[in-house]
Amino acid sequence: MQNDSTSSPEILFEVATPIDFSVRTTTEYWQFIVTIKHPAMLDRLVDVQNTLSNPDEIRLSKNDSQVYLFYRDDGTKRWVCAVARRLNGEGFLITAYRTSAIKEGESIWQR
Repeated sequence: MQNDSTSSPEILFEVATPIDFSVRTTTEYWQFIVTIKHPAMLDRLVDVQNTLSNPDEIRLSKNDSQVYLFYRDDGTKRWVCAVARRLNGEGFLITAYRTSAIKEGESIWQR
């Protein structure tokens, strides 16, 4: 396989969720999340993967029925939230961050 500018982006991870779809992200997009969107998540890749694969709760976005918010207790009265879009059965990480509150939206899965 060639590794040039025409090859597909490198998948950093693909994680199965408890609601029958997997979520993936590329190395490049993860770098965008941790450098531009949420620098506090820089060393939290494993936390994000665990949040997707073994969440405490999953909610459906109030604004977009294709967007799911995965929450996992951080042990410090905070949550890791991984936000993913499911499109045509495939899941893509939108962002990930820490929060002190779970957002509104329909709870569709709980541990």
